[in-house]
Amino acid sequence: MSIFLDRDTRIIVQGITGKMARFHAREMIDYGSNVVGGVVPGKGGETVEGVPVFNTVKEAVAKTGAEATLVFVPPPAAADSIMEAADAGIRYCVCITDGIPAQDMIRVKRYMYRYPKERRMVLTGPNCAGTISPGKALLGIMPGHIYLPGHVGIIGRSGTLGYEAAAQLKEHGIGVSTSVGIGGDPINGSSFRDILEHFEQDPETHVICMIGEIGGPQEAEAAEYIRDHVSKPVVAYVAGMTAPKGRTMGHAGAIISAFGESASEKVEILTSAGVIVAENPAVIGDTIARVMQ
Repeated sequence: MSIFLDRDTRIIVQGITGKMARFHAREMIDYGSNVVGGVVPGKGGETVEGVPVFNTVKEAVAKTGAEATLVFVPPPAAADSIMEAADAGIRYCVCITDGIPAQDMIRVKRYMYRYPKERRMVLTGPNCAGTISPGKALLGIMPGHIYLPGHVGIIGRSGTLGYEAAAQLKEHGIGVSTSVGIGGDPINGSSFRDILEHFEQDPETHVICMIGEIGGPQEAEAAEYIRDHVSKPVVAYVAGMTAPKGRTMGHAGAIISAFGESASEKVEILTSAGVIVAENPAVIGDTIARVMQ
């Protein structure tokens, strides 16, 4: 079992005719993901990387039974593409697109919450690396070869630090159940708390690795949820210990503007909730290995 994806999950790629979307669609297919089609308005009837292209997500769902989508659409149209997927009945959406205006994501969130929870699409991103269940399916842009199948669930705001954690775990012979990039934007589809709930319920995940960074309240909210609801060991790393207040560092959401948003404050909050915090990114794998002994 894994969260969100398995070998049979039927996937479409929105924007598949673009250069980068086509490249990563091929990477996903080569990994073994069940990519069944793509969606590009006006390009219906074409074939890309051996899969059919449809004009709308509703048409793709009707013809292929698609359950998940990868949104690889330029920022001005990305919000509409996400809402189109939600309207068509897609269950899981990963949005890779960087630079979506915050007001567009507010509109997306409001639109998604029109649906009852049992019908509501799960969205991760924007500005994320995607999701991978090693040995089963890849829905995103991460390098699949660095992930071993196993029992560590990874949640990260930073794609590259998620890669680093997976690579370190591989060196220890430790595998990953699912790795989920939630993205580094101020407004994203799913928070740490949202994904923690899925990992807590997943019998294949024995340890959870949470990779945070400065800015925003997500880590503090996650700490409260971990303290009250998570029974599994959680290892965390928070990037940005030396970041100055008020300056954006990398991700749009990585800016300290209030108490509890600096790395040191987040480390303190997480530690008080029983989370084991790695001192620096080079020891994430070592820390998880000790917890799993």
